[in-house]
Amino acid sequence: MYRCAILTRVSQMPGPRRRFNEFAGTSLDRLSGISDGIFAVGMTLLVLGLVVPQLSSSATEGDLWKALVGLAPNGLVYTTSFMTLGIFWVGQGTQISLLERSNRHYAWVQLGFLFAVTLVPFSTALLAHYPGLKVALFEYWLNIVLLGAMLLASLEYGLRAHLFQEAAQREVLRLMRGRILIAQSLYGVAALLCLVFPTWVSIALIVLIQLNYVLAPRIPILDRF
Repeated sequence: MYRCAILTRVSQMPGPRRRFNEFAGTSLDRLSGISDGIFAVGMTLLVLGLVVPQLSSSATEGDLWKALVGLAPNGLVYTTSFMTLGIFWVGQGTQISLLERSNRHYAWVQLGFLFAVTLVPFSTALLAHYPGLKVALFEYWLNIVLLGAMLLASLEYGLRAHLFQEAAQREVLRLMRGRILIAQSLYGVAALLCLVFPTWVSIALIVLIQLNYVLAPRIPILDRF
């Protein structure tokens, strides 16, 4: 019924006949809806990495406590990834809220961003299982790079195609681009430190970067974005 109404309105538009691609992907509500759904699923799947310890029936309090301490790396990476998704959810939501309209190209770039979101549970599980291996850390970092790159690509395309509200164009360009580029630079430095120091140094720095964007303290330079 709803699709028929849309097709009827499109067929009644004056002028030359329009192509399907001209009105595909224009619904901001649907874009927001699928984004929130995928973020919700991704955040929920993260907790599957926290498996309840399997102990014998004769286990003591000390045994259980030791097993829970052994889950600390998983818990740290889980918390880090939850913050990661939260930061990008806020960033993407802010970008979408400033849109005046959308088109199919912008919608597909956003779907590419959401593809990167769906990879986060895997990247998290890999790093949680192998926190001391550089390959696992670099895979986790590359997932963050892909998230930032796709969010930046959607911003740049939206600006070029004049999809954002006119009043927000200049501020969107300066603040969002600067925030993404600075954050990605910090993540890159943190990840590359594992070439010199143990991977835990890089993981700790990534956690600190995440806390900066979650708590938003007034740090010079970073506070400008």
